[in-house]
Amino acid sequence: MGINILKRNNVQVTGQGEKTIVFGHGFGCDQQVWNNTITAFEKDYRVVTFDYVGAGSSDKKAYSKERYSTLDGYKQDLVEVCDSLEIEGVLFVGHSVSSMIGMLASIERPELMEKMIMIGPSPYYMNEPGYNGGFERADIDELLDMMETNYMEWAKYLAPVVMQNEERPELAADFEHLLCSNDPMIARQFAEVTFTTDLRDQLEKVAVPTLILQTKFDAIAPAEVGQYVHDHIQGSRLVVMEAVGHNPHLSDSGETVKHIKAYLAE
Repeated sequence: MGINILKRNNVQVTGQGEKTIVFGHGFGCDQQVWNNTITAFEKDYRVVTFDYVGAGSSDKKAYSKERYSTLDGYKQDLVEVCDSLEIEGVLFVGHSVSSMIGMLASIERPELMEKMIMIGPSPYYMNEPGYNGGFERADIDELLDMMETNYMEWAKYLAPVVMQNEERPELAADFEHLLCSNDPMIARQFAEVTFTTDLRDQLEKVAVPTLILQTKFDAIAPAEVGQYVHDHIQGSRLVVMEAVGHNPHLSDSGETVKHIKAYLAE
């Protein structure tokens, strides 16, 4: 079973060290987004990267609409990867929706993680009275419709919104290419699960020391959301980065690494 899961999720293990650091990618991405980040950790840590089922070089045949109709399916992927490698007390770095997937895993299995680093997390993307999630329901519906009718056009529209850094257009071009490499049907379902799930009531259950990395400007998970996550995870730390955009591990890997290393060194 373990070997199947390692193949299923295209698990890669590099580096050396007693402690294991696991990197979880966000929506529309795969483990390649960590390529510029993990090299900084391989000397001191055992580094694990993987693709959620449906992403990257995972086994697409293992994808089931039922299992992945909620974030619990993705949480199960993460738990099964850790169990297959027989690791506990890991340092988990999750980007965007992976922050919430990691959070769910840490609540279900507190012994799984020693520390958690969330990059651009959001427990809920939609605005409500007293809560600025960043999107109206109509915005989300429009995005999902666009994914169905013209996936390539959707990717072209979304990439610069996500990446920002207009003076570095190659960042948006690379991210658009990454989005276009996805299976449109799977990406559409993952998008709906990501953007419509409300996990605000789970934040207070987190018992793992948590660092929240929030960029100075993020069109996907606004500053108010980062503050909300910080306010509701007891003992968490919030760092507002100099970087802008939703993917600082791609646009500003040096600063991302610096903050993660400083937190892990404590």
